Amino acid sequence: MPGRPRIHLNAFAMMCAGHQSPGLWRHPSDEGFRYTDLDHWTGLARLLDDAGFDALFLADVLGAYDVAGRSRDAAVRAGIQIPLGDPMMPVSAMAAATAHLGFGVTVSTSYEHPYALARRFTTLDHLTKGRVGWNVVTGYLASAAANLGLGDQLAHDDRYAQADEYLEVCRRLWRESWEDDAVVRSGGTYTDPAKVHDIEFHGRWYDVPGPFLCEPSPQRSPVIFQAGASPRGLEFAGRHAEAVFVSGPSTAVVAGQVDRLRSAVSDAGRDPASVTVFSQLAPVAAASADEAHALHAEYLESFSLEGALALFAGWTGLDLTGIDPDQPLRYVESDAGRSAMASFTTDDPSREWTVGEVARHLAVGGRGPVAVGSGAEVAEQMIDWIDGTGADGFNLAYAVTPGTFAQVATHVVPELRRAGRMPADPVPGTLRERLALR
Repeated sequence: MPGRPRIHLNAFAMMCAGHQSPGLWRHPSDEGFRYTDLDHWTGLARLLDDAGFDALFLADVLGAYDVAGRSRDAAVRAGIQIPLGDPMMPVSAMAAATAHLGFGVTVSTSYEHPYALARRFTTLDHLTKGRVGWNVVTGYLASAAANLGLGDQLAHDDRYAQADEYLEVCRRLWRESWEDDAVVRSGGTYTDPAKVHDIEFHGRWYDVPGPFLCEPSPQRSPVIFQAGASPRGLEFAGRHAEAVFVSGPSTAVVAGQVDRLRSAVSDAGRDPASVTVFSQLAPVAAASADEAHALHAEYLESFSLEGALALFAGWTGLDLTGIDPDQPLRYVESDAGRSAMASFTTDDPSREWTVGEVARHLAVGGRGPVAVGSGAEVAEQMIDWIDGTGADGFNLAYAVTPGTFAQVATHVVPELRRAGRMPADPVPGTLRERLALR
């Protein structure tokens, strides 16, 4: 409808038993323990595809959360993103089971060479018929760097400097090495050698003389997602990102993040409207408001305080173990992720969070807000959130999987469609086309 922009939906998940809702693997309806079962992933993908979701957004880390109590024990005991599988592995099977759903896969630029990763993403883009995206992260866990033999983690801004060069290598491999019509399959020639080029890249971090190994895929390059909200992360997003994931506990926090992001895109010489922004939200929907609130109360009974503190410490580098729960949280800069800390401190000067309030807020769905109610009520909250923040859609975090997503499909999507905020039929094409990216 004119003047009523479409709301994009991603499902936010991870190849583990416990993603962003600490302890809720204990709820009897949760099937996160099936993360090692391919049928679990193909079933989830079909559910999302049938419901009109744009993509399944898969998070990832390469280390254990070992900041809380200076030990990984709390995270291991509470199932906080460990045990954890490789998110790339189930994507091709999920693509084969679906027709339209896209797949955003998180991979860090800090831990492997761009030449190898560029090939994997091109392969996935071929196998998914152009439905893959790359969530570019730089990593924030010192344990990951240590276990990969890199010693100390690079400083925060240095990781982004390395990532800038990493993206340049990948883009040149994807965009410059093979011409569109290099593959001819005629006579005795499969590929015209004159149309395959060395990229001759020589930088501070990487030397890649070229050429690329892969012929062009449907999108040529995956859709570039990004989630950093620090000044250096915003600069990176302004230069590279096509879709950005933001997260905060209130519309004030998220609206500020969206404004800063669009300013960064403009400062990089790009159209601020050309980037699609997804805000995190955890929906708890049912046929009635009473049922939804009863369900939410059940979820809170399974909440793990120990797990929440381990999760927050891993994100921010700040150990809150043993601190008075009534003590106000203050911003502390570290070389871990900075956006999680800022969203509860400096991003909203009008709100002071205590340590206990932060831990309880993480109970269902992590850093974002929780929308509880009937399908119509949750849809209305989502519409108000989009209209109040300037975001374009949601990364929907789950309380339980696949139950949360089934609730949205059954109760919320029909209401969004009735309101003219989601299309009645799937949008065809590649992920880039589905997200209306240029």
